[in-house]
Amino acid sequence: MNGVEIAAIILQVFFFIVLARVLMSWLPMITNKPLDYSNPIVKFLTDITEPVLAPMRRFLIIGMIDLSPMVLLIGLSIIQGILLDNA
Repeated sequence: MNGVEIAAIILQVFFFIVLARVLMSWLPMITNKPLDYSNPIVKFLTDITEPVLAPMRRFLIIGMIDLSPMVLLIGLSIIQGILLDNA
């Protein structure tokens, strides 16, 4: 396994972490309860993804819709595809 494949795996893991964060953000709408940010899982997902999502939010919020996770997921997929094509 070379460095490009390892980078692609890391990007794939981060993709799923961002996806879990998106799904987690929908929980309050389903359960009518706010997220418990002291929960270790919620804290982990927020701490890992927020440094990447926060700068993107300045440009990608339209009204009350935050497009930054979707743009990040698409970007991660594109970067991973480029890495694997060049491997």
